[in-house]
Amino acid sequence: MDILSHSLWGGIALGRKKKADFIYASIFSLLPDILAEGIMFSLIYLGVKNMPGTEHGHPNITEFPVYAQNLYNTTHSLIVFGAVFILVWIIRKKPYWLLLAWALHIIIDIPTHSFDLFPTPFLWPISDFKVDGIPWRNSIILIPNFILLVAFYSLWFFKRKRFAKKCTQL
Repeated sequence: MDILSHSLWGGIALGRKKKADFIYASIFSLLPDILAEGIMFSLIYLGVKNMPGTEHGHPNITEFPVYAQNLYNTTHSLIVFGAVFILVWIIRKKPYWLLLAWALHIIIDIPTHSFDLFPTPFLWPISDFKVDGIPWRNSIILIPNFILLVAFYSLWFFKRKRFAKKCTQL
């Protein structure tokens, strides 16, 4: 999925109560791509040696150095997410539900990434199993994604406006 959609899905799914929750959920939805792909593409831009170019479109994850592949695997693993979620729960002594936006990112990526570009290693490091999904750029995914985002946000704003109006009438 594209990075903007990840942010919007995280915000609407987990951050509807408060503005700060929306911001944190949106950020947690972005982190897997920012930490992995953002760093990889920054390295390409900076001209770091052994980084693949993008002359022929997007590079394949296997073209990147092993450390960059491992970073992508780590940030896109439900196993790693689960471990971090439990660790944060233990430290805080209560679950931090907004962190689930990270898991939502991974779940959305599983069917919307193909073997051609960053298939999602959601069971890493236990398994290398990946799904050959339909790329998010395909109109079969992209158009419904935008329609659903507009629908969910419209409903959310409508409900908030209606609730605020009721509160002022009391």
